[in-house]
Amino acid sequence: MPARAFLFDIGNVLVRFDFGPAIRRLAKRSRADEAEINSLLLPFKEAHERGHIGDSAFVARAIELIGFQGSAAEFTLIWNDIFTENTPMLRLVRRLAGQHRLLHLSNTSGLHKGWLAERFDFFPLFEGGSYSHEVGEIKPHDAIYRHALETFGLDPARTFYVDDLLPNILTGKRFGLNCHHYDPDDHAAFEQAVNAWLG
Repeated sequence: MPARAFLFDIGNVLVRFDFGPAIRRLAKRSRADEAEINSLLLPFKEAHERGHIGDSAFVARAIELIGFQGSAAEFTLIWNDIFTENTPMLRLVRRLAGQHRLLHLSNTSGLHKGWLAERFDFFPLFEGGSYSHEVGEIKPHDAIYRHALETFGLDPARTFYVDDLLPNILTGKRFGLNCHHYDPDDHAAFEQAVNAWLG
């Protein structure tokens, strides 16, 4: 029988994130204000997370769009510095590591994946994952779920998927995954669901 596996979203599951402070910091050094930066960069951000735009091209184009008065390295630092540790979740992940397979299923860019891997110690606990910028598709579309199941040989019935966004959970359920709609402010509910699933 295949080993049990856990399939984790990253943002607002393993780590919390908030683009608000980054947008405010960018606005202080750009020709565009906060509202303009949001309208200009957030649609562009999705193309980046789909892997349709490479990291360096994204940074160069973003700087041009908002009129950022700084270097590419300075923009990248501000854009990446949006994450904080979700301590209770990472405590549980460390407990699961070595006993069950741990994998990622995440909408993320190469910039954010690299930043997270450098600054948080949870990446080595995972055997790998399906990342939107590498797969070429984002959740909740089917392709990235299919990629995870096929690439890692996962049995949906023995895989527990956790995500903070309901549309992503609904796609997971269609694929037969055991799903938990995660609320980072109610981590105890997730612990209860995991313990019940593990029996």
